[in-house]
Amino acid sequence: MSRKTSLKNKWVRRVLWTLLALYSISRFLIPNPTFQNPTSTVLLDVNGKLLGARIATDEQWRFPELDSLPVEAKHCITQFEDQYFKWHLGINPISITRAMWVNVKAGRIKQGGSTLTMQLARLWFKNQKRTVFQKVLELVVAIHIEINYSKDEILNLYMSHAPFGGNVVGYEAAAWRYYARQPQDLSWAEHAALAVLPNAPSIIYPGKNSMVFKNKRDFLLDGLHANGVIDSATCALSKLELLPGAPLPLPNYANHLVDRASDKYPGKRVQSDIQYTMQKNTQELINAYTKRYAYNDIHNAAALILETKTGKMVAYVGNSTHTYQHNNQVDVVKAVRSTGSVLKPFLYTYMVSQGEIYPHQLVADVPTFIAGYAPQNYYEEFDGAVPINEALTRSLNVPFVRQLRHHGVERFYNELEQHGFRSLVFGSDHYGLSLILGGAEGSLRDMTSMYAGMSRIAQDAAEVKELDKQIFVAPYFKENPKLLPYPKASLNPGAVYQTLKTLQKVNRPITLEGWRSFNSSSPVSWKTGTSFGNKDAWAIGTTPEYTIGVWVGNACLLYT
Repeated sequence: MSRKTSLKNKWVRRVLWTLLALYSISRFLIPNPTFQNPTSTVLLDVNGKLLGARIATDEQWRFPELDSLPVEAKHCITQFEDQYFKWHLGINPISITRAMWVNVKAGRIKQGGSTLTMQLARLWFKNQKRTVFQKVLELVVAIHIEINYSKDEILNLYMSHAPFGGNVVGYEAAAWRYYARQPQDLSWAEHAALAVLPNAPSIIYPGKNSMVFKNKRDFLLDGLHANGVIDSATCALSKLELLPGAPLPLPNYANHLVDRASDKYPGKRVQSDIQYTMQKNTQELINAYTKRYAYNDIHNAAALILETKTGKMVAYVGNSTHTYQHNNQVDVVKAVRSTGSVLKPFLYTYMVSQGEIYPHQLVADVPTFIAGYAPQNYYEEFDGAVPINEALTRSLNVPFVRQLRHHGVERFYNELEQHGFRSLVFGSDHYGLSLILGGAEGSLRDMTSMYAGMSRIAQDAAEVKELDKQIFVAPYFKENPKLLPYPKASLNPGAVYQTLKTLQKVNRPITLEGWRSFNSSSPVSWKTGTSFGNKDAWAIGTTPEYTIGVWVGNACLLYT
């Protein structure tokens, strides 16, 4: 081997060892570049559809980083910004040389040679002033990024932090703000329009400089066609599509649940069990009815829908949202209100379970005076004697006060706590016999969860072994539900079944009295409740599929 060849091999080895050392330092010793920018809190439904979001603390609509991008978005952004993205290692010498030649000829900066990775590095440096030293730093960081991230990860990072005009940052936020759709649902024209925005977000901001914006988009579409990504028909039709205008509002059908997510998981992407269509329809119904009730000076309402078998929340409407002039920002689902008569089915169930009463037993409905307390029925009349199941369907007050006295207030108090009634902040003596008529406060979440729990017990009556644990407290998000032990000593499935059958006979509103005549009718076990002075109106119904709780009243009268 000649001396010249030996020296050559020696230098090759040195270069290889140097590169290996630099690679090892980058890969194992230097931390990976990460973005610390504040992000928006994003709430998704059970299928990943956007329910709502809250702006980041720096007043930017910046969604948490994407896990993946649609194929169309990848084609568009690489075609427009960096056609050699798949092949280079963070630096493209050809692009840099070409840009230098063009700029020298023009006598000004007319073309850039940055790769997508270099642009990502610039974003990481928060767009520092352009100097030679800063450019060298960006080149080094770009190589570091290429060593530590895959091409897909680099692309996802870039598209999550690139500016898209105004206070819109990131591809997902841009898709919702400009097209009111998630990125997966955009057309080729829409993907192309978004892909050109990071190149000059201030110059071609949607709604301004429309011709410049359109020319850039169409130029990108032509490039996609020339490279065989789209056909001629798609290219021509895409050019006919309108450009985005001013930013659009984000979906807002779960306003109060988004607030809860923002408090508990600020800046995170939060998955829920909410079903988008059911949530949207429920919110619209609540808004429609509160508009109607406003003529009676009633301005607030809330609704909660649970999947009975699992306890999952599939719709959560904390209040009406058509106005914010009447404390509509208050989340009534979690607020505590006077329970009215909605606890009566539980006392009935406990007493049947323990053999203290049977469903058709006659009980007294007569004027009653207990230590100065004189309960009254809603219509201030007395029947003398009435079957206890009829007293439940008619929601008579006097028979249930008398039964609570027989059963024991403290005993009932303890049973309610076992079943998830968590708002009893005082002892049983504080509430006394009024506990059964709304003397205590409960939340819509707890009450609806308790009714769902009863329905599950009735469904599982044939398999008591499955009742070792029952879900009584519904989780707000995709979290582990709070499980409470099944109180075998005070409750049995047969009694629960009898109670729910009795509650199917509760009279429906006058307009729905003929419900049995409809083929689509469904038996619902339900109970209403009205607090003293008609400040709170409740209706909670349950079926094997769903349990629905509704509250109507004025949120300004919240109990503390």
